[in-house]
Formats: sequence, C-alpha cells, structure tokens
Amino acid sequence: MKRKLITILCADVAGYSRLMGRDEEGTHARLVVLFRELLEPAIEAHGGTLIKKTGDGLLAEFASVVEAVRCAIEIQAGVAERNTGYVPDQNIVFRIAINLGDVIVDAGDVYGDGVNVAARLEGLAEPGGVVVSRSVRDHVQDKLQLHFEDMGEQLLRNIARPVRAFHIRTDGSGAPLAASCTALPPSLRRWRWQSGSSARWDGRAIISVRWHR
Repeated sequence: MKRKLITILCADVAGYSRLMGRDEEGTHARLVVLFRELLEPAIEAHGGTLIKKTGDGLLAEFASVVEAVRCAIEIQAGVAERNTGYVPDQNIVFRIAINLGDVIVDAGDVYGDGVNVAARLEGLAEPGGVVVSRSVRDHVQDKLQLHFEDMGEQLLRNIARPVRAFHIRTDGSGAPLAASCTALPPSLRRWRWQSGSSARWDGRAIISVRWHR
C-alpha cells in the first residue's frame, strides 16, 4: 500500500443547490468556465495536481504547503473579481480548506484522515474564505505574512481527535489581511477591513483599502 505526505486542498461552492435552483444552466456554465480558466490553471501554476472534481468542488494535492495556501488565496481573489457585475444572490463563492496529512494513494485517488480532515474543515470556512489546519498554519506562518484567526479545537465528524483550525482573514475581495494588520488600537478593534475598488494582494501587503463599521 503506497502512502505519501501531501498538502490537500478541498474546495466547493457555497449555496450551490440554491444557485442551481435559481438558474441551473447559467450556474453550470459559469462554474465550468471558473474551473477551466481560474481554478485548474491556478492549481497547475502553484505546482499542484487536480485529483478529482466533485460536482461543484474539487480535491487537489500540493508538494508545497506554501504554494497550496498561495493557490487558495489566488483562487478566492479571482472568484471575487469575476463576481463583479452580479447581484449578491447570483455570486458563485467557494469555501476552501487546506490540510497537511499522510494519505493512502490508490488508482490516482487519495484516502485517509488527511483527506477527511480537509473535507470537514471546508465546512467551517466562510463563503469566500480559507480555513487551514494547525499543521498548515505552522508551516507557513513565518513564510507568508497572513492574519490567521484561531478558531480553536474543532470536533470534526468521524475524526477521532480534535483539530485546531485557523481562518485566513481577508478584506472581502479575496485579498488576505497582512499579519501586521492585527495590531490595532482598542478603539478600532470593533472595525473590520473592506476592500477598496482597487484592492490587490502583491504577496506582501494589501493596497488601497478603507475602513467600514
């Protein structure tokens, strides 16, 4: 039996059934384009391999934890940009989760707790958000300047031990908040970041943002 240690990325569409019920053909056509023009190229560009599609989602593996996180951020930012022009109820929005785990490899697919944890963590992600396990956070926290929000120990269905989860905070456009953004004076901690019209992530910082209550 072949095993290997990989970084697993799971993604699916939040509210997919609702979107299909509202506009079945239009939603399917948009999703096909997103997979072909954004998700699959992003996975390949970051050294990942698409293991399988799962209807409205996908499972991918990466040799690099850092590149998996970068890929997730790129996908969320790209999806948010492509939703421009649609009313909120028509937005296609993904939830993404990433875990580092030792998995069983069989016939081009992967199995085991490493995959199951990623799938369960995905359910904890906010629409448009990225949730990672502690192992992923520990590997990237000194390499990527990101704001990881500690979600605490999570009891995941059919997983024997609690899993510490972290949410990568973003500005609403899919661009991640830099770690330095966490040091706010007490009077401002009730505020949140929201993107400006030209918000972009350049690998180090967020450009052009504004405050909103």
